Amino acid sequence: MDKKDRAILNFIQTEFPIAPRPYQEIAERVHLSEEEVVSRVKALKKEGIIRRIGANFDSRRLNFTSTLCAAKVPEDKVARFVEVVNGYPGVTHNYLRTHEYNIWFTFIAPAMSFIERALKEISARTGVMEIRNLPAIKMFKIRVDFEV
Repeated sequence: MDKKDRAILNFIQTEFPIAPRPYQEIAERVHLSEEEVVSRVKALKKEGIIRRIGANFDSRRLNFTSTLCAAKVPEDKVARFVEVVNGYPGVTHNYLRTHEYNIWFTFIAPAMSFIERALKEISARTGVMEIRNLPAIKMFKIRVDFEV
C-alpha cells in the first residue's frame, strides 16, 4: 500500500460521494485518474484491506429497530448456526468470540416482534436454545475514522 492508496482510503471512509460517477470525484480529490482509483480500490478489496463499501444508516430514523444478539453455540453447531443467522436479511454483523456466548450478531428489522420471531426460528432450525436479545436502551454512536 502506497501513499496514493492511503489517500483513497482516508477519503472514502466517510466522504464516499453520492454521485453518478463517484470514482471520478474521488480521483479529482486525490489527484489520480478515475481508472486508477477504480483499479486501486479493486486491488485493495482483493488484498482484504477493503472488506466492503456501503452506506451506514440510522435504523431508528428509518423507523426500524435493532438489537445485539449473543448465542451460546456448541462448537459442532457453529457453522450451521452462522449459515442460518446470515440467511436473514436484517443481520448486519456476525462474529465468533472467545466467550461462553461465542456468537454475537446485530439484527435490524421493522419491529422487535420480527426479530423475536426470527430468533425463535433460528433456535428451532439450529437447536441452539440460548440466544440473548440485547436491545440498546441508550444509543452511543462514535464516529471512527482510521488515518492510514
